[in-house]
Amino acid sequence: WPDATDPGKRSGVIEVDILAPSLVDNIEQGGPGIVNFSWLMERPPTTQAEALLVRDRAQRIPLLNGTLVSDDGKALALYLPLSAKHYSYQVREALLKKIASWPATTDEYHITGLPVAEDTFGVEMFIQMAISAPLAMLLIFVLLWWFFKKLILVVSPMIVAMVCALSTMAVLIISGSTVHIMSSMIPIFIMPIAVLDAIHILSDFFDEYPKLRDRRQTILKVMRHLFKPMLFTTLTTMAGFASLALTPIPPVQVFGLYIALGVFLAWLWTIVFIPAFIMFIPEQKLADFGHKTSHKRETSSEQHTSTLMSRTLNAVGQMTYRRARTVLMATAAAVVIAIIGISQININDNPIKWFDADHPIRVADRVLNEHFGGTYMAYLELEPKQSSAADVASLLQRLQQQQTTTERDAIDNTAAVFDTVREKIKQLDQRDAGTLLKSIQPFIEVQLDSADDNHYDAWEAVQEFFDRESQRAQIFKQPAALNYLAQLQDYLASLEVVGKSNSVADIVKTVYRELLGGDAAAFRIPDSADAVAQTLITYQSSHRPQDLWHFVTPDYRQTTVMVQLTSGDNQDMAAVEQALNDYMRQNPAPFDLKQQWFGLTYINVVWQEEMVAGMAEAFAGSFIIVMLMMIFLFRSILWGILSMVPLTVTVGLIYGMVGLIGKDYDMPVAVLSALSLGLAIDYAIHFLARARQTYAQTGSWQQSIGPMFAEPARAITRNAIVVGVGFLPLLAAPLVPYQTVGVFIAAILILAGIASLLILPAIITVMEKQLFTAAKLSKKP
Repeated sequence: WPDATDPGKRSGVIEVDILAPSLVDNIEQGGPGIVNFSWLMERPPTTQAEALLVRDRAQRIPLLNGTLVSDDGKALALYLPLSAKHYSYQVREALLKKIASWPATTDEYHITGLPVAEDTFGVEMFIQMAISAPLAMLLIFVLLWWFFKKLILVVSPMIVAMVCALSTMAVLIISGSTVHIMSSMIPIFIMPIAVLDAIHILSDFFDEYPKLRDRRQTILKVMRHLFKPMLFTTLTTMAGFASLALTPIPPVQVFGLYIALGVFLAWLWTIVFIPAFIMFIPEQKLADFGHKTSHKRETSSEQHTSTLMSRTLNAVGQMTYRRARTVLMATAAAVVIAIIGISQININDNPIKWFDADHPIRVADRVLNEHFGGTYMAYLELEPKQSSAADVASLLQRLQQQQTTTERDAIDNTAAVFDTVREKIKQLDQRDAGTLLKSIQPFIEVQLDSADDNHYDAWEAVQEFFDRESQRAQIFKQPAALNYLAQLQDYLASLEVVGKSNSVADIVKTVYRELLGGDAAAFRIPDSADAVAQTLITYQSSHRPQDLWHFVTPDYRQTTVMVQLTSGDNQDMAAVEQALNDYMRQNPAPFDLKQQWFGLTYINVVWQEEMVAGMAEAFAGSFIIVMLMMIFLFRSILWGILSMVPLTVTVGLIYGMVGLIGKDYDMPVAVLSALSLGLAIDYAIHFLARARQTYAQTGSWQQSIGPMFAEPARAITRNAIVVGVGFLPLLAAPLVPYQTVGVFIAAILILAGIASLLILPAIITVMEKQLFTAAKLSKKP
C-alpha cells in the first residue's frame, strides 16, 4: 500500500523478510568443506513425494523446524513481517479474500498473531459501538418511559444524553486525539451517566407535581432540593474519571479526561435544559402525570403506595431501622469476603483473549500453538555490560606486552610508534574499551598508509594488535559465548510455555554440521573463534544473508534470541523473564552480559505493570479527593466518612468476587476500579443530603425513615436501574472487554444503589445521636 507519510514509498509486508518455503534456504552438505544453499521449495511440488521432501528438509534445519514446519509435519506456517502494526488488519482481510477465491478443500487456513488481534479488535470495536450505543439509548428510553409514563417528558433526558455524547466526541476529534479502544467506549459511558441528574429531577417532579399541580412551583422546589447534591455528584464523578489522568497510559488518560468533560456537559445541560423543557409542556398534558398515592400523604412511616417499588422500598426502610445491627453484621461479612477475594486476584491480560472463544482469531491461536513452537514472539537481547576504566587499563597493559614483544623482534622505532598510540588513546579519553577500539582504528589505518619504511613494520604490529583486540571484543564469535547461548536456549525450552527459540548459535551449529559432512554429531559450536567466523562467512553466501543480522549486530557485541511462546498471557511472559533472570544469576555467562527483553508480548507485560501501578495511584487519588469533597459538602468529617462506606463496600465486594471466581484482573477491570468511585458515590450523596433535610424537619430518624424511603429512595432506585441496565447492551458484544465493562459497571452501580439504601440508614440508626449532633442541623427545609 502507498505509505501515508511518503506517497512515493510502499508499505505493508516486508517482502525480503517473509518466511515461506519458497523464500528460505535449504542448507545441506555439498562435499568436504562445502555447504550448498538452495531454495527450500524452488517450485510448488507436483507430487506427494516432492512435498514430503520439502517438509523433511525443513525439519533438518533448527531455524525452520517448529517455526516454518510443525514438529509433527502436519502444518505449515508463513511469517509476514509488517512495516507497521496498523497494516495487520488490511493484510488479514487481503489474505482471507485470496483464500476464499481458491477451490473448496478440506485444508484449514488460520491467521493470527498479536498485531492482527490488536488491529482487528480496533476495527471491530467501532462496529460494536455503532450497535451498543444505540441499544443503550433505546433501553434507557424504554425504562424511562416505563417509570414516568409520559413520552413527551422522557424525550428530554434522551436529548441531553445524545447532545453530550456527540459534543464530547466532537471535542475529542477536534483536539486531534486518536480514537482508540478506550475512547471508543466514551459514548456508551456518557449516555447512561448523562441521564443521572435528569432522572432525579424527573423522579422528584413525578412525585411532587400531583401535590402542587403547578409546573413552576414544582420545578423550583425540586431544584432547591437537588441542586447541591447534583452539583457534588457531578464533581465526584468528574473526579473519579479525571483521576485516570494520573495513570502513565495515554489512552486511559484521554478516556478519563473526556468522560469528565462529558459529565460536566451533562450536568450543565440538565440543570439548564430539563427545567426549561418541562416549562414548555402544556399543563393539560400533565393532567394525569405523577405518582399515584393513597389517601394518606407520604409524610410518615404509616404511608403506603400502590406500586410494587414503593411498597418494597417502604418495607426495606422499616427493616433497616428495626434490623440495623443485622444489616451491619451482613455488611461486615461482605467486607471479610471482599478481603479474602481481593487477596486472590490474579493480575493478567492477553489481547488474543479479548475475542470470544469461537472467534476465528482465537481458533487460529489455539490451532497454531498446538502445532508450532508458538505464535507469541518475545525477543531476548544480550550484550556486554558497559566497559569500565579497568577494561581500558587492561587493554593498555596488553599493548605494553605487545610493545615488548615487538622490541624483542628488533623492529625499528617501536618505542616511538607505541608512544604515539598511547598519546592518541589519552587524547580520545574513552572509558569504554569497545568504543576506544572503534575510535582508534581510523587513526592507525592513516598512520600505516603514510608510514615510511623505517616505521612501517612497527605500525603493522600495532594494527595486528588492535585487530586481535577487535576480534576479542566480538563476543558472539567466541565459542564460550555461543555455547552459553545454546545452553540458555535449552533451559528456555524446558519452560512450559516456551515452544522453541532461535539464535545465532543455531546458524553456527547448522552450517558447521554441513561443513563437516552433515553428521548429527557435528551439530555443535566449533572450538575456535576462527572456525566460528568461517561458518558465519559461509552462511553469508546464502540467498538470505541479511537474516544473520536479525540475530547479531555486525560488530558481534549484541545478539538476540527469538523466543516463541505458546501463551500470550502476561503472567506467563513474566514467569519466563523471572526464570531467565534466575538462570543467569545461578549460571553466570563467560562474559559479563546484561539481558533485556523486547517485542509485543513483553511490551504487554510492561504495559500491565504500568497499568496496575497507575490504576492503584488513580484509585487512591480519586478516593481521597472524593472523601475530601464529601467532608466539604457535609461540613463534617463523620458524615464525609459515612458517605464513603457504601461505595467502599461495593467496590471491595465486586473485586473480591473477581478474585474468588478466578477472573483475570485485566485492562477493563483495572480501569473500572478507578472510575467506579465517582459513579458509586452518587447514591450516597443524594441519600445523605435528603436525610439531613428530612431530619431537620422531623427531628427524629425514626420519623424520617418513611419520607426517606419514598421520593428519595425511588429516585435512587430508578437511577440504579436505568444506569445499571443502560450498560447491559455491552453483554451482546463479541468483544470480551466490552462484556466485562457491561457486567462490572452494571454490577457496581446496582450494588452501590442497594448498599446505599441498606447500609447508610442502618449506620444512621445505630449512630443517630453522634451523626446529627455532629451535623448541627437547623430546622430549615
